[in-house]
Amino acid sequence: MEFKTDVVIIGAGPSGLFQCFELGLLGIDAHIVDSLPVIGGQCSMLYPDKAIYDIPGLPIVGAQELIDRLAEQLKPFDPTFHLGHRVTRLTRLEDNSFELHTEGDICFQTRAVVIAAGLGAFKPRPLRLDGINQFEQTNLHYHVADKLHFKGKKVVILGGGDSALDWVLELAVVAKHVHIVHRRNEFRAAPASIAKMHELIDDPNQPVDCLIGRIPSYQSDQGKITAIDVAPFGDSEPQRLELDELLVFYGLSPDLGPIADWGLDIERKHISVNLETFQTNIPGVYAIGDINTYPGKKKLILSGFHEGALTAFAIQQYLDPDTKHKLQYTTTSSALQKRLGVQDNAE
Repeated sequence: MEFKTDVVIIGAGPSGLFQCFELGLLGIDAHIVDSLPVIGGQCSMLYPDKAIYDIPGLPIVGAQELIDRLAEQLKPFDPTFHLGHRVTRLTRLEDNSFELHTEGDICFQTRAVVIAAGLGAFKPRPLRLDGINQFEQTNLHYHVADKLHFKGKKVVILGGGDSALDWVLELAVVAKHVHIVHRRNEFRAAPASIAKMHELIDDPNQPVDCLIGRIPSYQSDQGKITAIDVAPFGDSEPQRLELDELLVFYGLSPDLGPIADWGLDIERKHISVNLETFQTNIPGVYAIGDINTYPGKKKLILSGFHEGALTAFAIQQYLDPDTKHKLQYTTTSSALQKRLGVQDNAE
């Protein structure tokens, strides 16, 4: 299957979605490709219910709500998504355009590429126990799609970072009981989350407990994990925790995948870019969001939005270098309002 477009955006997280919007404002067609089956990246796959407090104009917004708002904002440009497709090969052609190929045999003919792939093809660090992977289809989870799935259940959460504690706090209100298991007493999460977790643990009326130790083994029956064994450090006997659902939050392992073989300048698994245009060392290929690096880089959603806006203008100039482009404002430009479908309302 072949598609021809001005720009291919690799990544359908917040930065990729807003990049498509900014390109749409400039009349530039774009297709979005993502290896995940849904849009939203980490926001949708890892912490959809998590509150975000630093998006301009939104004092508080849930991660999934933010994705839904970005998708709604993007609707006037009727974006084309290719979900569940991993881009494997980038080829520069003689006319300086590109061919992109995916594992699913899709070929894109495009004039520019934006890599907005977050941490890359991020992979959750797995629980390494023999045969445990078979339960990913039943009750072993590396992300939460719907917290109501855990209502009234005995839940065990493994990990000690932000994601683990966030879900302890979220599921404490719906689950029958929540056990968090971590390999040491120190947690690597926001101080407020740690304090709140300890409050729940210390309150006998709250269904939250904590165990420190490693996981040497597990029990299963009829295609589900039924219990895990927690071995304290020392000579103490392991404690068996019965469970209905097991959540593992050991962090993410950044993996650029095939992108690492495209000839890009890569520094510590991040793509180096020009600070003015966010173009990589390959003309016509840009990188925005958590996957890029430059002096002063901050890994914030806000930064990805800023980078997407400037990249759109850089791409406009790259695609049409002989034309003088002027900055227009959505509040006053009839051309932009027409593209957004709000011209009649504006008048």
